[in-house]
Amino acid sequence: MTYEAEVQFKFDATFTPTYGTSSWTSDDYIPEEHYKITAPAADLNCKQYFKLFEKFMLCVGMDPASIRSAAMSLVFNDCVREEDQRKVCAEYELTMDEDLDKKYEQWKERDAQWAKMNAHYEKNFGSEPKIKGDHMPPWGHSDMEALVDSADGVA
Repeated sequence: MTYEAEVQFKFDATFTPTYGTSSWTSDDYIPEEHYKITAPAADLNCKQYFKLFEKFMLCVGMDPASIRSAAMSLVFNDCVREEDQRKVCAEYELTMDEDLDKKYEQWKERDAQWAKMNAHYEKNFGSEPKIKGDHMPPWGHSDMEALVDSADGVA
């Protein structure tokens, strides 16, 4: 047994200018537009359907930021259970507004632990070890002149 399915998104538009009523010209518009997007639907998953619909919305002139906002509104609205919203947050590593105070306290605690570990390291081990010769000043102009003088007649 075989199963075949196809999904189609279709957009048809016509533009009939009204001459003499505005300062713009009909050159700004295409008189007729037809878009038809098709895809085999037998094996599409939910994310693929959304990608297909995103392409259709882009094709008819929707702004990518508006598309993303609309997609997020499907999850984060009053009609969706908070438990389901939290599952999406966990999947995409998002933090809900009501959880920001808790997250801030966790960051403060982590920063305090880091400061404590750093102080313990400095107390027990001191500063970073010096590299041999690290106490030497950087090369200056007089050092370069001394090298040039010592190299005279070598080449």
